[in-house]
Amino acid sequence: MHYPDTRPRRLRSSANMRRLVRENHLRVDDLIYPLFVTAGQGVKKQVQSMPGVYNLSTDLLLEEVEKVVALDIPAILLFGIPETKDAMGASAYEQNGVIQKTVRAVKDSFPELLVITDVCLCEYTDHGHCGVISGREVLNDPSLELLARTALSHAVSGADMVAPSDMMDGRVQAIREALDENGYHNTPIMAYTVKYASAFYGPFREAAGSTPQFGDRKTYQMDPPNKREALREAEQDVAEGADIIIVKPATAYMDIIAAVRENCEQPVAAYNVSGEYSMIKAAAKKGWIDERLTTLEILTGLKRAGADMIITYHAPAAARWLRE
Repeated sequence: MHYPDTRPRRLRSSANMRRLVRENHLRVDDLIYPLFVTAGQGVKKQVQSMPGVYNLSTDLLLEEVEKVVALDIPAILLFGIPETKDAMGASAYEQNGVIQKTVRAVKDSFPELLVITDVCLCEYTDHGHCGVISGREVLNDPSLELLARTALSHAVSGADMVAPSDMMDGRVQAIREALDENGYHNTPIMAYTVKYASAFYGPFREAAGSTPQFGDRKTYQMDPPNKREALREAEQDVAEGADIIIVKPATAYMDIIAAVRENCEQPVAAYNVSGEYSMIKAAAKKGWIDERLTTLEILTGLKRAGADMIITYHAPAAARWLRE
C-alpha cells in the first residue's frame, strides 16, 4: 500500500506518539566513562584538545567518581599516566603503580561501581608503543607476558574487568590464562578486538602522553578500509576468552559495529573516541551545532547500529541530559 492509504506521519504526530513507537533507546545504563589518572596529589590538568577532560590525581579522581556514582553511571574505564617511563613499561605492572593504587582507592570508596582498567603499555613506555620493541619493530610474543602481568596486577588490586587495548595477537589468551592460574576466574575481559589505526585518536595521545616516538601503530592496529578482518579478529578473541568485544572508533565504523553484532553472541561495546568527542565540543563552542542534541543523536545511533554499551567522554553530560 502507498499514499494516500499509507501515511507514516500518523505515527509522528506528537511527542508521546513518537515515544510510543520509538525503536531504540539510549539509557544511562549503557554508558562507560573513561578517566585519566596521574601520579601526585591535587593534580587537575586540563587536556587542551578535550574540553572538560582532565588528568586527575587519585584524590581528585575520587571526587569525579563521586559525581559519576550520583549520576548512576554503572562503570568507569581507567587509563594511567605514570611518573616514570622505560622501554619495558615497568610502571604498568607495578603493584603500587598509579592504576593499581587508584583501583584500590575507588573500590574502597565506591564498592558497587564497576571499575574497568585499560591494559596496554603505550602510556608506560618511553617509546610510546604498545609492546616490547627491538630496533624499530614492535615484538608480539615478548609483549604478551608483560600484558598478562599488567592485567593480573589490576585484578589483584580489585579491578572488576580488564580491557586489553594493545592489539597484540594472542593477548586475550595470555591474559585469560594468567587470570585463571591465579584464581581470577570470574574477572571478565573486555577486549579492544576491533581497533583501527585511526586518525581520531589524536586528543587521547595528548591526554595519555602516548604518542609513538617513531613510526606508527599500523603494524598492529587494523587497517581502516577492512571489514572482514574485523570479523576474524572477533572470532579469534572470543575463542581466546573475550567476554565483551570493543569496536573502536565508533561513528565512522557503525557498519562494523552492526557486522560484529550480527556475527557475535558476546556483548559489543562501541568506543566513542577522543577525536569524535573533541569535534563535537569544538563545533558546539562555535555555535555550529547543538551539543546536547548532536551528542544524544550520535550515541543513539551507536545503539541502533548494535552496540550494547558505549564508552564515551560524553557520559556525565549524557546522563544528565537523559534525566531531564
